[in-house]
Amino acid sequence: MPLFDKPLSELREYRPERDEQPDFDAFWARTLTEARAFPLDVEFTPYDAALTLVDVYDVRFSGWGGHRIAGWLLVPAGATEPLPTVVNYIGYGGGRGLPHDWLTAPAAGYASFVMDTRGQGSAGSPGDTPDPVGGSNPQAPGFMTRGVLDPDDYYYRRVFTDGVRAVEAAAQHRLVDAERIVVAGSSQGGGITQAVAALVPGLAGASIDVPFLAGYRRATEITDRAPYGEITTYLSIHRHHEEQVFRTLSYFDGINFAPRGTAPALYSVAMMDPVCPPSTVFASHNHYAGPKEIRVWNFNKHEGGETFQVNERLRWLRELFKAGRDTR
Repeated sequence: MPLFDKPLSELREYRPERDEQPDFDAFWARTLTEARAFPLDVEFTPYDAALTLVDVYDVRFSGWGGHRIAGWLLVPAGATEPLPTVVNYIGYGGGRGLPHDWLTAPAAGYASFVMDTRGQGSAGSPGDTPDPVGGSNPQAPGFMTRGVLDPDDYYYRRVFTDGVRAVEAAAQHRLVDAERIVVAGSSQGGGITQAVAALVPGLAGASIDVPFLAGYRRATEITDRAPYGEITTYLSIHRHHEEQVFRTLSYFDGINFAPRGTAPALYSVAMMDPVCPPSTVFASHNHYAGPKEIRVWNFNKHEGGETFQVNERLRWLRELFKAGRDTR
């Protein structure tokens, strides 16, 4: 797809008005309080991944509703001291996959914690976490309209809460430095990262690549590509639910989380991305409250910078963790 959104010069200054409900903070405070009523009950079980230079643990912890969430923890073999740690969230449809999919951070000397996404893991990479709650309304295929008529029922209320609990779970391991945790993800993972960066104080940083789950209304108006297209499909049938749907989505919009994020952030955007339009990414970045940088990939679609962005992230992490170590 050629360039279809605003020109880069406008995007760098693009700060659309936010559609935020007055009880946004109260909603999330109540959600996390309810989640923390369940013991975290983290289990780290050594796992034979046939990797010589990395130690692997199968992880289980309690997320939203006390539901058991799967994950991985990878650490450089033989590590004895707490390590800077990257908590990873996964793109739409994917699951935690296999440990050898997550070797980049351990190769750089960090711990890597991977959160499985409830109900997903049948597209791209396998998952191992069911979603016991289905949402009460009819829905378009996928996850975007599951429970979309009520913020309390919406699918991403559970996922974002799982994301917060994943940080808390990672911090429980003796080889994780709880003061140097960075959250990271691409696409849906980037959207989860942006939410967690707003909901968890004291993070060392947030790596937010081509983030999904931001600027819902604009996204549905300028692209018909899935997953935003699931919302369009739903509203094309349930025509009288438009106001109710977008009210629910406002509680989960990255543009509303962004002003609440204060950890240093590294964003990336692809200027030809028809899945997460550039204006939705820049709106999040430009509203972000903490120190921030953005990498722009001019001729890429939703793949963004791919391995080039990984290299950018590694260099950013090196400086970030070095700065954190020097101030301790």
